[in-house]
Amino acid sequence: MSLESRRSFIKKAGATGLTFWLGLSYVKGNNAAISTGAKSLTPFIKIDATGITIFNPNPEMGQGSYQAVASMIAEELEVSLAQIKIKNTGGEKEFGAGQWAGGSSTVREGYLTYRKIGAAAKEMLIKAASQKWGVSPESCTANEGKVLHASTNRSLSYEDLAEAASLLEVPKEPKLKDPKDFKMLGKSVNRPDIPLKVTGQAEFGIDADVPGMVYSSVERCPVIGGTLKSFDSTAAMKVPGVLKVVSAERWIGKYNSTGVAVIATTYWAAVQGRKALKIDWDTKGFETFNSTDYEAKLRLLSNEEGLIDKQKGSVDLPADQVVESFYETPMVAHSPLEPMNCTVHVKGKKIEIWTSTQVPVSVTGPGLMGDLPSLMGINPADITLHAGFIGGGFGRRLYFDYIVEAINVAKQMDKPVKVVWSREDTTKQGPFRPMTFSKMKGGLSAENALVSFQHKVISPGFMDSAMPNWDKTKVDSMMTEGISSQEYVFPNMKNTFVLADYHVPMAAWRSVTSSTLAFAHECFIDELAHKAKKDPLDFRIGLQPANSDTLRVLKKLREITNWDKPLPAGKARGMAQWDFFAGLSAQAVEVSLTKNGAVSVDKVFVVIDLGTVLNPDNVKAQVEGAVIMALGAATQPGITLKNGIVEQANFDTSPVTRMNQAPEVIVAIITEGAKIKGVGEPGLPPFAPALGNAIFALTKKRLRKMPFEIEFV
Repeated sequence: MSLESRRSFIKKAGATGLTFWLGLSYVKGNNAAISTGAKSLTPFIKIDATGITIFNPNPEMGQGSYQAVASMIAEELEVSLAQIKIKNTGGEKEFGAGQWAGGSSTVREGYLTYRKIGAAAKEMLIKAASQKWGVSPESCTANEGKVLHASTNRSLSYEDLAEAASLLEVPKEPKLKDPKDFKMLGKSVNRPDIPLKVTGQAEFGIDADVPGMVYSSVERCPVIGGTLKSFDSTAAMKVPGVLKVVSAERWIGKYNSTGVAVIATTYWAAVQGRKALKIDWDTKGFETFNSTDYEAKLRLLSNEEGLIDKQKGSVDLPADQVVESFYETPMVAHSPLEPMNCTVHVKGKKIEIWTSTQVPVSVTGPGLMGDLPSLMGINPADITLHAGFIGGGFGRRLYFDYIVEAINVAKQMDKPVKVVWSREDTTKQGPFRPMTFSKMKGGLSAENALVSFQHKVISPGFMDSAMPNWDKTKVDSMMTEGISSQEYVFPNMKNTFVLADYHVPMAAWRSVTSSTLAFAHECFIDELAHKAKKDPLDFRIGLQPANSDTLRVLKKLREITNWDKPLPAGKARGMAQWDFFAGLSAQAVEVSLTKNGAVSVDKVFVVIDLGTVLNPDNVKAQVEGAVIMALGAATQPGITLKNGIVEQANFDTSPVTRMNQAPEVIVAIITEGAKIKGVGEPGLPPFAPALGNAIFALTKKRLRKMPFEIEFV
């Protein structure tokens, strides 16, 4: 970045005094060398008279990116977290395309990149000090925000060196620290966002409080797929505080619909006005849709050949023993603690937005999940985004339909408008994780060796939901995620996909389709092991190539569970593993029968393979959260539609796991693998199959449909 362009950015960002900005060409998944080109240099470190600020481009939604990014940069910069301020970015062009959170990617894809940023800054600051003192850079060191020259007992703070360092060339390949010298990375460090959240200082999207702000509540067609025909706002306008009633479009994927927004001086008044509306909906025939009918359709579609996802050898070879099974998983809601919300102020062509989003880069320009400005015909330069902390994302906030809707409401008002979804809105309107059905078939030889394996997925498609022109002759790889990437060695294997048309918007859910496919895949592996009269862990180990990451994880699971030691009478355990784009984990679940015959989920053992670990405490917290979320999805009612309307509305009908239902979770972290893997999602997929396999071991009843019908103690 040229000095002039750097000054221009500083002025735009509102910095004061002498400032040192540093960054690098950052694209997720690309550990490119640091660049000094004006177009590719993106600032992540600011040093000025007010101190040191590190910018976090990966939105914080509880997963720990706020600390993780700062720690990776600060470790190499030689400053402690107590010495810096951390600021979340808001989709600004200067911070590049990496401004999003999802796929357990912050550390997995940014580890070397963020460390290089800190290391480059440190080298520049050291060089600036050495030039000032007339000594060699090699004779200087950095520590606690200062450059030191030991032989002359001199030191300069980073703030003192900021101006001189800002004029130096950014090193392309800065030297990184030896991990044995880490002060923070790999250690349990307190997360700086926790005190902010506990004391109420952290600002979430729903906390937005803009001078002159008014509120809006939107009535949307209760029949999914329907839209507005006409409305009468006479009664609504008589509610004290109601200012205006307007129609507003909401766009999600290929689905567009129009609702009726009541704008009022208070949220209460907006809700009361909404209740008084008289609306005529165009339900487009979807009022006859029922989940039970659709599920029956999926079962019939399982007889179709399907599109080939991956094939090896021939599954048509004869087998001495053939095992066939059919597995079903439901549609589920994301249920973030913070309901959907967005505050927008439209001032002529300028639009200012306050919200919680996993994809700030897509809100201000082209990004991972689309391009809101292009979609709405807005100049990206006219958008200012204030991206708050996120009170739960789980994939729901990868989509910006609620932002589009809020903009469409605010365009019709000359004041800032805060659109708030109720819990019922958030549950009933979707989008949802799709149901997936799996037709499984395996063949065993006379010697009980596995000779063939087939997994056919029957489901609606993510890509079909997102894109109006999706080529349905292609496999939707998001819907077959993981089934072809397991490290099992199958002599003959065939994985296929059958697409089912659907009118309900689909969305990624924590661990995406691995949250459903792992259940079918790993329970069926257990069925094959049982048919072969082999221990399920031994059976899986026998299918692994030498030195695979999965083999290492399975062996560690055997160790921490004392797998070879029988459990007392009335207790049993099951296990499963899953390896997919986000990472790798294996789990064992211990269950028991109570006096009244209910199943008690007692203990969960988790082995997670990371390649490296930033904060063991945070890893454990993330894995525990994934297990609890997986337990809810496996045992609580899913989302169903009757007469086109979602039957569930709030936590009474779409419950989440309660504290008294939570089992003990033991987490083992291994870092021997060369590949860096994610944390937030890999702890989820193995749980449901491990629980299902444990219940089979306990009761000899094979559960092939989620949610499981079990009672909690």
